[in-house]
Amino acid sequence: MSTMTYKGYAARIEYSDEDACFIGRIAGIKDVIGFHAESVKALRTAFEEAVDDYLATCEKLARAPQKPYSGKVMLRLPPEVHARAAMMAEAHGMSLNQWAAEVLSKVS
Repeated sequence: MSTMTYKGYAARIEYSDEDACFIGRIAGIKDVIGFHAESVKALRTAFEEAVDDYLATCEKLARAPQKPYSGKVMLRLPPEVHARAAMMAEAHGMSLNQWAAEVLSKVS
């Protein structure tokens, strides 16, 4: 599985051997927006068209489009995990937020 991004939206991409095409779905929002194509180039175009169509449809309906995640995360951690994370951040000369963002960005 891979992803594509456009205008702040990300799409999960899968290949369907049965249909012999790539299938994409916009991730991170509750609205269901899908698209498909037989080549990567055509899939990119279909993805961008799907996002643009979604935004235009929301505008016509006078409805705010759903936004992907805000970037704000609230975690509840055991105190010992919180303390270790804070120590690791300080040891790397970073704030806890900076350190956590760096660590989490490496998770695939």
